[in-house]
Amino acid sequence: MSKNGLILLTPTSIAYTGTSATISTNGSVLFSGITSLSFNGVFTNDYDNYLIIRRSQIDTDDFGYSFRLRASGTDDTASNYVTQRLYASDTSYGGARYTSSKAYNGIGSNDQRDGQALYVYGPYLAQPTAWRQIHVGGYLNAYIDDFAGTHNQTTAYDGITFYPDGNSMSGRVAIYGMRK
Repeated sequence: MSKNGLILLTPTSIAYTGTSATISTNGSVLFSGITSLSFNGVFTNDYDNYLIIRRSQIDTDDFGYSFRLRASGTDDTASNYVTQRLYASDTSYGGARYTSSKAYNGIGSNDQRDGQALYVYGPYLAQPTAWRQIHVGGYLNAYIDDFAGTHNQTTAYDGITFYPDGNSMSGRVAIYGMRK
């Protein structure tokens, strides 16, 4: 049956390091105290584009968030990720560019929940993958990060791994396919 709009997807499996992560009956993943969280089998030829909603909290201190695309259960760890960033907090603002082995996508705070809306364009297609993310939280005050990035490989990816850089995090993730 074909449905229009966003379709909540259930990963074929997850892998994590840390305390716990479970797939709920609706397909979202609840996690606690993890240092990495991988989703397998969520990007397919049924959808070209995806929306990933994550609410999370860094478990101690303030650190960054990042992700890697993955294929057949293996993360792409080469320095193929380019990220542009615009940010604003209190009365300060700025921008940055990163080229790395991970896509940088936020700063988390242990005193307040953060929220992310990550759009991923064409990860399952054998072409470079692009993404755009808005991240909001309480780091240093009311904080907003706007990210745009590319992954320059022409590989078809079926999954994604999230990392709280140098720390652990807790929260929930839901991945939606956008009907073609």
